[in-house]
Amino acid sequence: MSHSPLLLVFFTFLSCKFQGDKGQLNSNKHLDMEYQLVNEIPLPEGFKRIDSDERSFARWLSQIKLKENKQVHLYDGSLKKNQKAQFAVLDIPVGKKNLQQCADAVMRLRAEYLFAEKRFDEIKFADNAEKIYQWKGKDNREEFETYLEEVFGWCGSASLEKELLEVVDIKNLKPGDVFIKGGFPGHAMIVVDVAINKMKEKIFMLAQSYMPAQDIHIVNNPMNNKLSPWFKINETEVIFTPEWKFFNNQLRKWRLP
Repeated sequence: MSHSPLLLVFFTFLSCKFQGDKGQLNSNKHLDMEYQLVNEIPLPEGFKRIDSDERSFARWLSQIKLKENKQVHLYDGSLKKNQKAQFAVLDIPVGKKNLQQCADAVMRLRAEYLFAEKRFDEIKFADNAEKIYQWKGKDNREEFETYLEEVFGWCGSASLEKELLEVVDIKNLKPGDVFIKGGFPGHAMIVVDVAINKMKEKIFMLAQSYMPAQDIHIVNNPMNNKLSPWFKINETEVIFTPEWKFFNNQLRKWRLP
């Protein structure tokens, strides 16, 4: 069943409502380093990025370009009020409408990857009523943006959570996995990079959009400034991010690699 325009606006407002190997990290010195890609962000000492297939989603995420300007802008070009959440800003379109918020940013990244790989038949998302929005325009970029606007308008954290598969053990976390709480309010953040050390300890970086629609950005770790922007897997603690908190059992993965 389709949503009415009034319900759509209401759900969009609530969907992301606030809830509460190029180098090594050395305290805060990494803040002054220059890097242009996700995989150029420095690692803590002793960690190495996990291997990924050349044409995988993980590899694509690691090669996303970063904006030189590290400020987060909203869809209308204005600055986000909170400029302390981000470590770096992805060079990914945000659009000119207040649509690409939390789960939308995750769907944008997944769709962009599949579009780049010309896996057009796999670009599809479902709304809460299980209506499928299938991309049919091949490599037409202008039509692709129009298609994504429709997806962002009707799909969100609640519907995306239903589409993704549970990651039973957080130690199996991989780039491309999604921390998500579906609902109203809800939120979603995507794992953009993962590294491991000799003791098999894993660390990861998270990226998000938020409300209003804004640049997709890699977030700081508010609980560990020395480790930031990396987060360390802990089987017992809540994952606190600058603008949301997740639990380990809220990790999901895509049905197809």
